Amino acid sequence: MRRDKKITDFARKLAELSKEDGIVTDARVREVLKGLQQAKPPRYGAILKAYLRLIRREVASQTAVVSTPADLSEDALKAIEANFAQLYGRKIQAVTRPDPSLIAGVRVRVGDDVYDASVAGRLKRLAEAVR
Repeated sequence: MRRDKKITDFARKLAELSKEDGIVTDARVREVLKGLQQAKPPRYGAILKAYLRLIRREVASQTAVVSTPADLSEDALKAIEANFAQLYGRKIQAVTRPDPSLIAGVRVRVGDDVYDASVAGRLKRLAEAVR
């Protein structure tokens, strides 16, 4: 068990090195992976797996996935980024995902948090309340 804690701690340090101004960047991740590949530390595969898990979580926490039935304007995406950046106290990048099942409105996921302002979501909540 001690060895796994060392791997997790090392992966956390690598994840921190992957950030620039608190944000994970492609360039930093490439640098970290290149250095890790050159060093090939013991339990290289386990370290990579732990690092990948942490990087995925970090990227998800700095990304607002905006699901909508129709395209959003650049201004709307910028407003979403600004609102969620203020809410979370960090830079948030908004990306869109088409989802015609929402009927109208939006659903936004930032990490594990989901904000649902869609007609489909409202209808679902209403149906659950009536049961």
